[in-house]
Amino acid sequence: MAITSVNPATGKPIRTYQEMTTEVAAAAIVQAHSAWQEWRSTPFRQRAPLVKKAAAVLRQRKGDLSTLMADEMGKPLAQGVAEVEKCAWVCEYYADFAESHLAPDVVKTENAKSYVAFEPLGVVLAIMPWNFPLWQVFRFAAPALMAGNAGLLKHASNVPGCALAIEQMFKDAGVPSGLFRTLLISSRDVKAVIEHPLVRAVTLTGSTPAGKAVASQAGGVLKKTVLELGGSDPYIVLEDADLESAATTCVNSRLINAGQSCIAAKRFIVVQPILDAFTKRFVEVMKSKRMGDPMAEGTDVGPQARHDLRDALHHQVVASIEGGATLLLGGEIPESDGAYYPPTVLTNVKPGMPAYEEELFGPVASIIAARDEDDAIRIANDSVFGLGGAVFTKDQARGERVARRMEAGSTFVNSLVASDPRLPFGGIKESGYGRELGPYGIREFVNIKTIVVK
Repeated sequence: MAITSVNPATGKPIRTYQEMTTEVAAAAIVQAHSAWQEWRSTPFRQRAPLVKKAAAVLRQRKGDLSTLMADEMGKPLAQGVAEVEKCAWVCEYYADFAESHLAPDVVKTENAKSYVAFEPLGVVLAIMPWNFPLWQVFRFAAPALMAGNAGLLKHASNVPGCALAIEQMFKDAGVPSGLFRTLLISSRDVKAVIEHPLVRAVTLTGSTPAGKAVASQAGGVLKKTVLELGGSDPYIVLEDADLESAATTCVNSRLINAGQSCIAAKRFIVVQPILDAFTKRFVEVMKSKRMGDPMAEGTDVGPQARHDLRDALHHQVVASIEGGATLLLGGEIPESDGAYYPPTVLTNVKPGMPAYEEELFGPVASIIAARDEDDAIRIANDSVFGLGGAVFTKDQARGERVARRMEAGSTFVNSLVASDPRLPFGGIKESGYGRELGPYGIREFVNIKTIVVK
């Protein structure tokens, strides 16, 4: 079987890659395990320079990598450059702090010595999505490798070039041969990899259905999982918010990566006194954003990653309008060979509509009216998802109180939701479980071992 990457801006094929056979994939697993046997006992001081070298390689290839992402999944070049820089940052962060994050915890007992050690598990399989084809991988790989694990990458089928480029960067950084491998396999072959006895854990970033399938398969063989899944992040705008700042920040969050981000703002919950004023300014800012060729300077919104994803998004918009939502902007598929979808705004969004209940993975904003602060929090939490959320108010203490009441893995006050290597990231409810990043993330794939000496 073959994997063909397609440019979503033109609809034209880029390159065809040959899938790995079952035998070749199994050999890669064995190779990763063999490399891990030595890497697990390699001191932090020897791991760190190699992971820092990966950061340097990323920066050296910034132009080529941003072009590759634009080609394979339509990310505007400037956003691609920013993604590469963030990947370099996470490599440097864990190179600097992995040892302290994994330092033994001493616990005083009646024994001569008792402490908790954090030891690597072994080969970790990462199943990654196309929307941030470098960042999603590096935020797993940097802590996993610094913790002493080996990594296998099963990337999304529409970004095979990115997947192979990541493997090559680790090789060129001097990471031991086989310690990090890309598996060019189809989704139907993932179960066999999960069940392989040398694979010790699995991490997945992707849709909720994909997460449930992988959790079930890994659970069947009692393997640890971390799942970062879908989201329908609520942004609450209170009556004392700075409307200009709030509208601009909300639009920017909604349009990150052409709206194709789990933590992009999706539901804008606005209290009634400022609903009209906020909506007017929000639509004006959305109108000002430029949709077009991801290779062109000044493009804010590129194409959706695939035509089928664009069409599914449009179906959600149409179904919401048929259910009573009001279309204020966009909502029509442009005449183009590319998978473009325009910035779109829906109001009068109510329960039962896709724009209220589902994740809209594209540049579509749902504006929802709330009576007051308590009603806004109720609406924000009225979701199966719980990844991120934000609140806008000039009263920081009030914002913090609201943020604490929102059901999500991350909540921000007067800012868009973003991941940061220094802070844990992940969700609750159908947005998944477990954490990436920060000291909590690096401890997900280790054996938390109690050691007692009498």
